[in-house]
Amino acid sequence: MTNLPVHGGDLALWSALRRHTQARIGLGRAGAALPTRHRLELQAAHAAARDAVHSPFAPDTVAAALPGTPTVRVRSAAPDRLTYLQRPDLGRRLHPTDRAHLPEGEWDVVFVIADGLSSRAVHEHAAAVVHATAARLDGTWRLAPVVLAEQARVALGDDIAHAMGAAAVVVLVGERPGMSAADSLGAYLTHAPRPGITTDAHRNCLSNIRPPLGLTYETAATKLTALLTRARELGRSGVDLKDETALTESAADQLPR
Repeated sequence: MTNLPVHGGDLALWSALRRHTQARIGLGRAGAALPTRHRLELQAAHAAARDAVHSPFAPDTVAAALPGTPTVRVRSAAPDRLTYLQRPDLGRRLHPTDRAHLPEGEWDVVFVIADGLSSRAVHEHAAAVVHATAARLDGTWRLAPVVLAEQARVALGDDIAHAMGAAAVVVLVGERPGMSAADSLGAYLTHAPRPGITTDAHRNCLSNIRPPLGLTYETAATKLTALLTRARELGRSGVDLKDETALTESAADQLPR
């Protein structure tokens, strides 16, 4: 956030720039502080971020947005929200009694929808990403039931995929809210996850899925499908797996128009 003096001649410039970013730029000053309007906007954004972190997960809402798709519900080892926030390690482990609820099979991929740090992001975006990605995977992919995970962090997907016998896992999780976005969804793909052994270097991440201001569902699904396909070919994910769709887009941007 920039809190620079804004003079009359600069108003049009800053106004034009603000139309292209959610960053708080050129807000001006009222004495030594922000103008009242911008201060109130900042307080509202902070409240929205706090609400996103503490709002309860509603798995029924997500399941209802996935008609015809089998779902399974699990919890992490964190018994409540406060413990989840204070003990990240517990959010990475399955609740002992919930492991038995997971069906085993020869699945190619399991989608895990996890509340993470923003249930709002999950409620608004996760089902659409699952639909769009599943529609792009051809008939050779064996899709496991979608797992709805409460008080969950990304690494819980390793435990879930290992218990179900899935070759890969895609964890759709609410990202940590910021002061300009409280509904950002992240997608973390891991091939051959192994609980306690897999690290963040073994994952591929798509961040800021939240149309219209972030990645669209279609773009996220296209990238996830490409990453899943390439991970199955290579037998690995993470730093050894590149987002070739991003490379293609970058190259296309260099072409004359």
